[in-house]
Formats: sequence, structure tokens, C-alpha cells
Amino acid sequence: MALYPVIMAGGSGTRFWPLSRQARPKQFLPLASKLPLITDTAQRLKGLATVKNTFIVCGPLHAKAAAKLVKGLPKPNLLVEPVARNTAPAIALAAVQVAARDPKGVMVVLPSDHHVADVPGFKRVLEQAARIAEGGHIVTLGIQPHRPETGYGYIQVGDALEGGGRAVKAFKEKPDPQTAQAYVSSGEYLWNGGIFVFRADVILAAFEQHMPEMKKGLKALREAAGKRTFGAVLKKVFPKLPSISIDYGVMEKASNIAVLPGDFGWSDVGSFAAIPEVRPADAQGNVISGDLAVVVDCKGCIVLADKRPLSVVGLTDVVVVDSGDAVLVVPREKSQDVRKVVEALKARKLQKYL
Repeated sequence: MALYPVIMAGGSGTRFWPLSRQARPKQFLPLASKLPLITDTAQRLKGLATVKNTFIVCGPLHAKAAAKLVKGLPKPNLLVEPVARNTAPAIALAAVQVAARDPKGVMVVLPSDHHVADVPGFKRVLEQAARIAEGGHIVTLGIQPHRPETGYGYIQVGDALEGGGRAVKAFKEKPDPQTAQAYVSSGEYLWNGGIFVFRADVILAAFEQHMPEMKKGLKALREAAGKRTFGAVLKKVFPKLPSISIDYGVMEKASNIAVLPGDFGWSDVGSFAAIPEVRPADAQGNVISGDLAVVVDCKGCIVLADKRPLSVVGLTDVVVVDSGDAVLVVPREKSQDVRKVVEALKARKLQKYL
């Protein structure tokens, strides 16, 4: 069975300012290792899929960088969205291209900016998911929760299915702390990791059934696939597609959904506060990056600096980041609010720092 990975690289990563900028968003940063997250994402698929069968979906601003960071990616496999239209149209675009090559080809849709610690375990789960998807199911990977996390959506798990995996009772939005605790305590819920496995023809049929407003556009794209006119058709059709996530557009409506539980050291690296999940800390719980960072009498701090000397003294649970032209200081518990800095910079028209 040939697998067709689809790496979604359209995010802006505003919670990682000042490291993340418009032209160099989160997925292009080496946050979890010495390699950019998108490179790690592609490399962990070695032995499971070939780069010739791998696709990247991104916007025009990031196309050149994405192609450079995934070595050997064929030029036609770089799918550039004319405008941002959320995950449903992005996945539909990839499905059209995969279906043109192999209608029953099994797609593995992956965010470009997540981290996986147990790569062999991850591959085993994907192989199992692919076998289930071959039978016509739309498979989503559910991550075994390790804490009552409020930053993730949840999947309520139902009975075991004949072909493998579990039925989905419901998809739940990001909960408040009390609800998250109840979800984890019940043992019935998994984190929604945003990783999907399905046949190209199955997901295209699902789009037409559950998102009929996409039917006309998908037909035009499918007819143009593989032809010289595809780029022109894409520019005309894609902006007219609805901006909606795959979760809202298909996953919450379809009846052939299966969830496959997994526990392979997954993290969405959602903010600076998540850095200790993917990088080692010292005896005091500090994560320090850069030879020019000096940390004295600190606990639970995240200090990132490699452009110039940066000293942090006597602080607890604080994030300090120096990108060379900007500095961020924020309590770890407020790391999600870094996006507000980007909004403030936009409001003040400080474009050079975005």
C-alpha cells in the first residue's frame, strides 16, 4: 500500500513571536530539535512513505522555504494556496492531486508544526490507521491525555469497530479546566491531534456530501488536475471555497469516522510554555537555549538567546526570548497571550517586527 503524506504548512505561529515572523512562522523554527519542525515532520515518515509521494500545502509567502526544508520534494507536490482557506479546502486540494495519481491512495494528513518523541510508535499507529482507512473509514488519531489540558479539543470515544479503531461519540471544543478534568478522569476522551488518514476518493466523496458548496469547485479542480491549466483554475476556484476546518466541515458530520488511540510522545508545541515537553530541562526545571544565555538562581524558566548575551536572575516560571531585534518577557502561564503582542504591533503599524 502506497501512502501519500500531506503536510499542512499554512500556519502563522503568532504565539512564538519574536522568533516567529510572517515570513518565518513556527513550522520553520527549530523548536524541538536542531531541525525546523517541518523538516522533522517529513523525516519521521522515512520507511513509511517516500518523499516522491509527499505533498506540502502552504501559502505563497512560505512556498520557497517549505520546498527548501523538505529535501527532494518534487515541484508538483508543493501545493500553493492562492489564499488561506482553513484546513478543509487545503485538504481537498491535496486530495484532488492524490486522486489524480491514485484514486484509492491513502492520505496521511499531518500538521507541519507538531513534535513526536516516539517515532517508531508513531509509525506503528499510522500503519494501523492506513489499514483501517483502506476499508473506507475516515480515521483520526486520538492522543492519550496525560493531563487535563484546556488548549486542545477532545474526542469522546465509543465502541470498538469491526475493521479496527473505535467509534466516535462526539468531538468536543477546548474545555474549561473543570470540564477538562472530568474528561480525563472519565477515561472516555482523547486529545484531538489533528492527524487524519483516509483514501483520496473517500474524503472527496465526504466533501461533496457534507460540504455541497464545495462540489462545483472540486469538480473544476479535478477536471484540471494534471493539466497545464490547473494553476489558472486553482486561482479562480480556490478563493470561492468556504473557509472552514475539516473538523467542522466533515469530521463532525460523517458517519464513517474511526478514532485510533495513540501514545507516542505527541505535542503540538502550542506556545513557549510547551518547550519543556520537547527539550530537556536542567535540575531547576529551566530550559536554556543558546551559548549566550546566562541563567542564575532561576526555576522553571525558558530562556532562548543566541544573538547576544542575555542574563536572567532570580526568576521563576518566566519565558525570556531574545531574537536579536526584539525581546519577549512573559510568565509561562500567559504564554498563549503572546499573540496579543503581534496584534498590538499590527495596530501600531510596526510592520518590520512582524
